Amino acid sequence: MSFDGIVTRSVVNELRSSLLGARIDKIYQQEKDELLIQIYNKGENFKLLISASSNNSRLYLTKFSKKNPDTPPVFCMLLRKHLLGGIILNIEQYSMDRVVAIDVSSMDELGLPREKRLIIEVMGKHSNIILLDKEDNRILDSIKRVREDMSRIRQVMPGLSYEYPPEQNKSNPLETTKEEFMKLLNNDKEGIKIFRFFYFNYIGLSPLISKEICFRSNIDIDRPIGSLSKDEYNSLYNSFENIMSDIRQDKYNPLQIFNEMDELMAFYCIDLYHLGSMNKNFSSSISDVLDNSFRRRDIQDRITQKSQSMRKIVQSRLERTTKKHAKQKEELLESQDREKYKIFADLISANIHSIPKGLNHIELDNFYDENLAKLDIPLDYRISPALNAQKYYKKYSKLKTAENLLLRQIPETKEEIFYLENVLVSIDNSSEVEELDEIKNELIKEGYLKDNRKNRKKGKNKEEKLSSPYHYISSDGFSIYVGKNNRQNDRLTLKTAHKEDIWLHVQKMPGSHVIIKKENREIPDSTLEEAAILAAYYSKARNSNNVSVDYTSKKNVRKQSGSKPGMVIYDNYKTINVSPDKKIINKLKNQL
Repeated sequence: MSFDGIVTRSVVNELRSSLLGARIDKIYQQEKDELLIQIYNKGENFKLLISASSNNSRLYLTKFSKKNPDTPPVFCMLLRKHLLGGIILNIEQYSMDRVVAIDVSSMDELGLPREKRLIIEVMGKHSNIILLDKEDNRILDSIKRVREDMSRIRQVMPGLSYEYPPEQNKSNPLETTKEEFMKLLNNDKEGIKIFRFFYFNYIGLSPLISKEICFRSNIDIDRPIGSLSKDEYNSLYNSFENIMSDIRQDKYNPLQIFNEMDELMAFYCIDLYHLGSMNKNFSSSISDVLDNSFRRRDIQDRITQKSQSMRKIVQSRLERTTKKHAKQKEELLESQDREKYKIFADLISANIHSIPKGLNHIELDNFYDENLAKLDIPLDYRISPALNAQKYYKKYSKLKTAENLLLRQIPETKEEIFYLENVLVSIDNSSEVEELDEIKNELIKEGYLKDNRKNRKKGKNKEEKLSSPYHYISSDGFSIYVGKNNRQNDRLTLKTAHKEDIWLHVQKMPGSHVIIKKENREIPDSTLEEAAILAAYYSKARNSNNVSVDYTSKKNVRKQSGSKPGMVIYDNYKTINVSPDKKIINKLKNQL
């Protein structure tokens, strides 16, 4: 996927048609590197998303919004001071680069109109959002400050004059001539592959559009330039010029491209014929395409970043608990073999007057054995036979007590292992950042994380609002709900589901609770199988084949007192074997 100079031009074209003359009403900085600007124009409200994220830098009109921070960041306050109530005068792209300038006229402290310029640089890890005083080109501030120790080439700091990013000796593809194009081809001395020629030499061209130019020329993208004939040179230029001609005239056809698994493979603002065998979804708006393309990817990146420390803590605790469980099982085996220590003590006591002090071991007749077989008993030579007997009696008594303790502790430890594995599955199932917050709150309540949140209100047990479970519609029209985390599983199973609804869970493995809403109808096998596939998919067995899934009426599921969130027991169940199939998952999701 590529947010290149051509996509940037199509976005600017769309923004100009929607936002010129508009008023800036509200400004939010919902992430440390992301802005949401609410704009009013001719009776319609727009939301402009601007992100300087290293992984997902972008600019477009969005339909979505995120939770605002309790306290606006400093850069957000500065933008509000200079831009709120301002009128958008101009939106332009610098050359064919991924740099956009938005000019805004607003009132200064004296009530006089003054123009500010908001620069958006969509350049991967070098992305930035910069506010300038347009009159003197002076930087007021930026969402990312770049000091001299960070870059010797170009600093971005308040008070400095703004400089556009260097063009790296590349040409503007919209302004090139055939002679210049041929000259660049002929000047190639390194024998690079033909598709690389375009993005090596022209501003704003990505590998994606470069491959498209080669495809339309019927030239293999991996051929070196030196292998091309004169006719192929001409064919290559004609394809290049035809595409650039459409771009000059702002002829766009935004689309998303999906593979057979319904996974997004690419987006662009013109049709890509070289990806012709894949599923294409066209749109009249490049913003809609980008909104749908980036939203899921951005959320997943945010989730990955936010979950790393939490996952590390849970994984570390899981490893320690697993080692603890192994040690407990060893101790239980030893405690169950304790009778030999009582026999050692009894035999030593019975022969105490005939055992000299200072022996390492002794062989005695075992009167507990029918044949009075000899039994070799280890001794501590430093203490008397009486104390050796007493030592073995104590060990026997200790192991007897330990067995009773371990028989209670081992199930608790097993439940904790299952719970922690379930938390890891829940983190994987999270589709929104807010769901990670729910898991974090759960871990705080269970004592696995410290509550370092500021401004938390003490002494209040107000129930936190939980997100909603996944909701699918089966091919037979039944609602299927899937819990995303332990607390949601509890609520779904114990509060939402009716006693006749069908409850499903992957067998003996961590995973989500799944509910089929019966609603006084007989549930067909096809719906049961689809629900079982969902249970297998949202479990630790996601990448396995032939997964066993248990199912029963919800009335047969109950929670034991004191058990951890999401932990239940059930009986009177049946089992179905399925394989997690993402195609079926996507099909069910599309029916929502």
